[in-house]
Amino acid sequence: MSKWSDEAVNYVQAIADTKLVLSQRYAEWMFSGPVLEDDIAGASAAQDELGHVRQLFRLLGQQGRADDWLEGDRTAAEFSNAATIDERPGSWVEFVVRIGLTERAAWYLIDAIDHEDFEGLGTRIGQDEYFHLEFLDGRLETMGDERTDQVTAALESALPDVLAFLGPAAYDDETDPLVASGFTDRSASALRAAFVDRLEEIFGGTAVDVDALDVNWDAPDVEEWDERRRRTGDGTISEGDVESLSGVQNAEFRME
Repeated sequence: MSKWSDEAVNYVQAIADTKLVLSQRYAEWMFSGPVLEDDIAGASAAQDELGHVRQLFRLLGQQGRADDWLEGDRTAAEFSNAATIDERPGSWVEFVVRIGLTERAAWYLIDAIDHEDFEGLGTRIGQDEYFHLEFLDGRLETMGDERTDQVTAALESALPDVLAFLGPAAYDDETDPLVASGFTDRSASALRAAFVDRLEEIFGGTAVDVDALDVNWDAPDVEEWDERRRRTGDGTISEGDVESLSGVQNAEFRME
């Protein structure tokens, strides 16, 4: 295994942490979906996400990240998950919008990696993501007509954080450091464009007008963007989330 750049390590850490928190959010909603099919899909997705996390953590460990630290022996501010999932969604609509957008963004970041250490791994993750995103996209499309105002509000709330997670629009093929180093084959700008195109496809036949959303599609500015945590601002998951992710709450049940 070759040594990655600091930017590449931070990039993969953000993907892994996002998938780790996604698994937590799926588990929290496992028995809260409107129908049994939603509960089953959430349980399956939670397991898949943890499987992806294990593989990504293995690679990060080979780049010098300590296992205990990766597994959660760190502060909330040391997690680099997408800001969209810092908090548990407050409704089913918000859950599907935030989880759906975040999982698609994480998949686009993985799919852009062009490095020998990921040979085969991206394909395996992509096989799981196909089913996750097919389910989530279907739910988004249905709610686009049935709960148009709620979906519109949830999109306007979540999209700035999703776009920041994908990276600044100013990072094109000439300026994106990950493209320049050869770690990825697509710039943040290209990923954002593909992401918006897919949103328009999902909602194209619904009452949700993506072009009319009150969103600054060019934000964030590079100067305001935290490259390590792929966000703006200093928000974090809660201390309760940190305890759950690190297994602190289950420590008394561990066998010596």
